Amino acid sequence: MTPVTNLLDAAVLYTHLVAAVLFVGGSFFIWFVVDPVSYQLTSDESSRTALVGRVARQFGRWVNVLLLVLVLTGLFNAWVYLASPGTGWGSAAADVLLVKIGVVGLLIALIYLHGAYYGPRIVRLAREGKLDQLRALRRRSRVISYVNLALMLAVLFLAVLLQTPP
Repeated sequence: MTPVTNLLDAAVLYTHLVAAVLFVGGSFFIWFVVDPVSYQLTSDESSRTALVGRVARQFGRWVNVLLLVLVLTGLFNAWVYLASPGTGWGSAAADVLLVKIGVVGLLIALIYLHGAYYGPRIVRLAREGKLDQLRALRRRSRVISYVNLALMLAVLFLAVLLQTPP
């Protein structure tokens, strides 16, 4: 490998890591900070939902960009990884990489399905004041959100396994 290739590999990996930090960190921030604080700011469910909805929409714009960066840099990193000695197709490392790719695919699908289905319905029910329906929908939505957070942690764990020598 030439120094330029090493620098390119490092720059792409760095970009991947920064995007992952922003994506995962932002997701946990919404659930551990924004959501609980929204209950402290107002007792009006419609106002609270509107606030969290605005934050989620703004973050969602960034998620689109971050996921694109993560997928593109992830594909590049996988190509570099599989070209390294001892990590080619059929190795344990390649198996971990394939599992990681599968988990990432599931995560992306759940994120977009969740956003397309639950997001607009939650905002609409809050605006219409249908609080019983809103609570029921939110319970189901939270389950998927927690699964998404768990999948994010699983992807991070798989990334660590890829960097751990056999």
